[in-house]
Amino acid sequence: MGGTVRDVQSKGELDSVIKEGSAGILHFWASWCEASKQMDQVFSHLSTDFPNARFLRIEAEEQPEISEAYSVSAVPYFVFFKDGKTVDTLEGADPSSLANKVAKVAGPITPGEPAAPASLGMAAGPSILETVKELNKQNGSSQAEIQVPPGLTDGLKKRLQQLIDSHAVMLFMKGTPEEPKCGFSRKVVQILNEEKVKFGSFDILLDSEVREGLKKFSNWPTFPQLYCKGELLGGSDIVIAMHESGELKEVLRDHGVGIYDSNDAKLTEPNVGQGGVSESTGLGATLTARLEALVNTSPVMLFMKGKPDEPKCGFSRKVVDILKQEKVEFGTFDILTDEEVRQGLKVYSNWSSYPQLYIKGELIGGSDIVLEMQKSGELEKVSVEKGITGKETLEDRLKRLTTDSPIMLFMKGTPDAPRCGFSSKVVEALRNEGVDFGSFDILSDEEVRQGLKAFSNWPTFPQLYYKGELIGGCDIVMELRNNGELKSTLSE
Repeated sequence: MGGTVRDVQSKGELDSVIKEGSAGILHFWASWCEASKQMDQVFSHLSTDFPNARFLRIEAEEQPEISEAYSVSAVPYFVFFKDGKTVDTLEGADPSSLANKVAKVAGPITPGEPAAPASLGMAAGPSILETVKELNKQNGSSQAEIQVPPGLTDGLKKRLQQLIDSHAVMLFMKGTPEEPKCGFSRKVVQILNEEKVKFGSFDILLDSEVREGLKKFSNWPTFPQLYCKGELLGGSDIVIAMHESGELKEVLRDHGVGIYDSNDAKLTEPNVGQGGVSESTGLGATLTARLEALVNTSPVMLFMKGKPDEPKCGFSRKVVDILKQEKVEFGTFDILTDEEVRQGLKVYSNWSSYPQLYIKGELIGGSDIVLEMQKSGELEKVSVEKGITGKETLEDRLKRLTTDSPIMLFMKGTPDAPRCGFSSKVVEALRNEGVDFGSFDILSDEEVRQGLKAFSNWPTFPQLYYKGELIGGCDIVMELRNNGELKSTLSE
């Protein structure tokens, strides 16, 4: 260990160093990770080569606040900072890249000399070579870990979905439940055991394709990741918060996840309703009337956890996303704000979980059913049968209007009675070319008039479109006509 490497003990300490504005490098490492230890040797030697830079070491699992702040999902992981800002990062055991990035951020070793990639003339040179050789001996494992698939193939998507669906509760973690390889994974395992939940697990350290692919698939950059009935609940922070508030137990119960009784080794299944409103619910007349009024508040009514803009669970978020994709207007009720409604609706509908979606007062189902209905097209069919039509957005309307005719002119007035000279000129040019065209009077609809400016990124009128694509305004149309290109442009 030839250089000065400082171990960071708190986020406050780190923030103070970064605020100084000096160039520096953070090394996130873990004592159990061999690649981390090997890269730490290179890191230490580089601190000798670049004495003007700050070299800071952080044990990722011991400093979760810092690790979360920098989205550290694997070790070794390096963050490069300068002038108080993060300028680069590096994940994985790649000594040559580390040396080059350090040289770039730290500047020249000797004042007056240009910064250059690490070379064998540097103190770190032999260490870099030795580390590369050592990593290559390990069956390419360290290199495999840092390979990021450029995209998600259909095959990988299918495999990830199958893994997620392999257990009602599925944990993607570092290590195994018996031997977790990071503190975050260990904590989630402990919570699931405390909740007495049976769960499956997958060690993402053993499969780089799953590890990197799942980040994109779930749009969640860190591990562990916990899934319930195919839906992402979140990482360690969210699971801890849900556990401490009692929300995790409730979510698992609401979605029919059984509890494992260690005393008699039996799996206790919750009483899950099959849907439909019971003839006799046992609810008081006042509450029954209130619930009936609530489910009919809107033609499409969603009882969820949270609000559409701030869902409080992944299942509610999924149904909100589906309804938005279907362009359906819907009302909502946050069942977390009213315990009487929350518990009463379970009895009223004979459906024990949330969210619950109703159309015209009739229960459609929860997230699983709504998702399946969307995939099969049944949701759209049911909506149409019940007179629910998707709301046309302004963008959809503009797309439809610009393609109402192969050649479409948005103008002031009509072709027979233009309301401005520019519109009149374009009408005349099109007629002289013998071109048939449709038109829309933007003076008759302010929403279209203003919306089209943003839609086309063209601030003035008239606007001429061909097959939904903007040709331009008056000046461009005149130029095309004068060059003899107008008719050919509108017939390509």
